[in-house]
Amino acid sequence: MSFATRAKGFLAAEGAGHAARLTALFFGYLFVALLLAAALTYPLIQTGWLDYEPRRVMGRLAQLFILLGLWPFLRLMGLAHRQALGVAPTRARLVRAIGGGWLLGIGILGALVSLELMLGVRVPDVEQLQVPSLLEKAVAALIGGLLIGLLEETFFRGALYSAIRRRATVAAAAAGSALLYALVHFLKPHALPPGVAFDWAGTWSMFLQVFAGLFQWQHLDSLLALFSAGVFLALVRERSGHIGWCIGLHAGWVFVIQLTRRATDGDETASLAFLAGHYDGVIGWLAAFWIALLAWGYWRISAWRANRRARVTPNPGPG
Repeated sequence: MSFATRAKGFLAAEGAGHAARLTALFFGYLFVALLLAAALTYPLIQTGWLDYEPRRVMGRLAQLFILLGLWPFLRLMGLAHRQALGVAPTRARLVRAIGGGWLLGIGILGALVSLELMLGVRVPDVEQLQVPSLLEKAVAALIGGLLIGLLEETFFRGALYSAIRRRATVAAAAAGSALLYALVHFLKPHALPPGVAFDWAGTWSMFLQVFAGLFQWQHLDSLLALFSAGVFLALVRERSGHIGWCIGLHAGWVFVIQLTRRATDGDETASLAFLAGHYDGVIGWLAAFWIALLAWGYWRISAWRANRRARVTPNPGPG
């Protein structure tokens, strides 16, 4: 084995270790926010100020702590600047990218949902197919998608991707950010089991159940679909140099998923129902394959275009 080969292998291993450490650190930040939320859920509900389910209170508190601590955390990591967060381009350029990404995201998942409808995996909900109701749902899905896209892309494809990419390869940064992105979707508080009292013991039981979804085999398909989506978004971030397209794509996907869940129903008796997944009835094995194929095609085509531009660009030479 040549020295160059050994050096390349060492650098790859070092980059993978760097990606693993930073992914664990970002996970630790989210874990601390959830831990603080669990510690405050019971005493806050005991005050009588809130009349919501404990799981909803815990979830909202966790989101609040994540937002409150995000900027200090980014400053500590040296990521509190526009370049690291992927928002360095001008506002006009970002807005155009978000708009283009949104339309592209609708096209990508719109094709997936259309195929699921053709296969009978999902069926229209006739009662929900009324114009006023659909418009209301569409507006809510649009706003929700943009907010989710902005927050999640800033965290995952902005801060986390930049942190890993400083000392690691595209593959390590894409895999690390995509893995945490996929896992976080299953870290959600659940309702207490019947017969379990809501007290301190019940609160911590609910906290531990947050991690139970990670170990359920029926979520494997959706986990892989979300991982594929995270890799795709990371590759878009790498090629474009910012997260504008990522925000738009993410928002478009959320828009389609939310509208699909409100205007259609999953048919669990269909022979191909397993293709849609258990997480939300939309993203499963079919989505994992479709988005992975798009990610592969995008990377190959964008690499070809970059090489082509490099060949046709004249070299000015010295002087």
